[in-house]
This record gives sequence, structure tokens and C-alpha cells, in this order.
Amino acid sequence: MAKKVTTGEKVAMGAVGVAALAGLAAAGYFLYGKDGAKNRKKVKGWMLKAKGEVLEGVEKMKDVTEDEYAMILEKVGAKYKAVKNIDPAEVEAMVKELRGHWKNIKKSVTPAPKKKKVAKKKTK
Repeated sequence: MAKKVTTGEKVAMGAVGVAALAGLAAAGYFLYGKDGAKNRKKVKGWMLKAKGEVLEGVEKMKDVTEDEYAMILEKVGAKYKAVKNIDPAEVEAMVKELRGHWKNIKKSVTPAPKKKKVAKKKTK
């Protein structure tokens, strides 16, 4: 017998999909956006791993908010600043750059607000 998918499960699957989309948008913008060629040249192995961790964190979020995104960036940044052979200034630059991508991520996750229709009153 096939199991029926409940509304709650559908919502959860949709939330995971939205979070994944946000993460992919962030990664895509970083590598292929306005400064993509320059960014691809300077990406180091640890940066790819760190960005992957940020992506995983975003995928786990139910609602993608700027505060939660910033918390993930800080957590991952702190982890990589503690590694001896990684320059903390490079980590801070990566975190700052990823923080700057929030507006583009938000656009890809949040649908454009619908314009409210205002009923016009007829005058005599």
C-alpha cells in the first residue's frame, strides 16, 4: 500500500526545497555572479568546505532569515578562524563576502510581494 503524504510532510518538503534553493543561489551567485571569475580564482580548498557547511546550515533552516543566515556564517567563521594554518583575515573576508550576498539570496527565496488591489469608489 502506498502511504499518503500528509499536509505537514508536504510543507516540510517544501521548506527543505526552499532552503536548498537559497543555498544554491548563494553558491551560484558567488561563483558565477558579478565577480564570479575573480572569486573562482581565489577560492581555496578550506573555503569550499566552509561554504559547503554554510550551505548545509541553510538547507536545515525552515525559514531562511537574515539573522539565522548571519548566525550560520558566524559559527562557520569561528570554526575556521580557530584552525592554525588558515589566516583569520581570510576567514573574515569570506564571511563578509557571504554576508553581502544576503540580498540576492533573499530575492531567490522570497517571492515578490503581490500588489494589493484597491477598490475604487464610484463618485456621483
